[in-house]
Amino acid sequence: MTSESAAGTQTPRRLTQHPWPEIGRPVLLLPLGSAEQHGPHLPVDTDTVIAEAVAMGLGARLEESGAEVLVAPPLTYGASGEHAGFAGTVSIGHEALGAVLVEYGRSALEWASQLIIVNGHGGNVASLSQAVPQLRYEGRDVAWIPCANGYGLPGPEEDAHAGRIETSLMLHIAPDRVQMDKAERGVTEPLEKILPQLMSGGVLAVSPNGVLGDPTGATAREGEELLDAVVASIHRRYLAWDQAESGCLSLPQQG
Repeated sequence: MTSESAAGTQTPRRLTQHPWPEIGRPVLLLPLGSAEQHGPHLPVDTDTVIAEAVAMGLGARLEESGAEVLVAPPLTYGASGEHAGFAGTVSIGHEALGAVLVEYGRSALEWASQLIIVNGHGGNVASLSQAVPQLRYEGRDVAWIPCANGYGLPGPEEDAHAGRIETSLMLHIAPDRVQMDKAERGVTEPLEKILPQLMSGGVLAVSPNGVLGDPTGATAREGEELLDAVVASIHRRYLAWDQAESGCLSLPQQG
């Protein structure tokens, strides 16, 4: 079952909108984001907003093929220790996030047929790579799919955080929450060059404004194209179901 959006297109059902007898045995899509700084122009829930939009897009594609899908409310806190020192960043760390994911999966999979975690923040990978294999070891049908920059989005590595990619996506998904008049260029050196300093001192040590990239050329049109590409990419991952030891669904090679 799908519902009509304001634009008239079909969208997957949301978990919280239904009483329990209507829930059934769906594929449950869980957007996983973060609460962390995204430069002077994007809100701290940027990763969460993007992850939810990607999950909704994936859900629509799965429903087109006849699957029963529900999109859960996002988990809005993640492991964001690398963004410490910026106001608005709230990190619960890898141990706590991993524990939350394990307990979430154990509970949700008592009634859902399958749990797919759509991850919007690269810093959550370590937690996912421990929690999802644990759930699978326990016999539960669960996987995670990346949609964060560096883990699924196209683009150069120097556009790693709050740059053109994320800004374009937000201009398409939630334009009223983007302050383009405050968008400014951050560090644009390749990630591999700044990685040692980034690992030792966090983002603040390399970029005072919190931006890794240049958001100034971002557009909503580019964001729409990027979102379509990401949804298509993670849909291919789901259909191929090539699961790594980490629990991540790999992108199939195109021959």
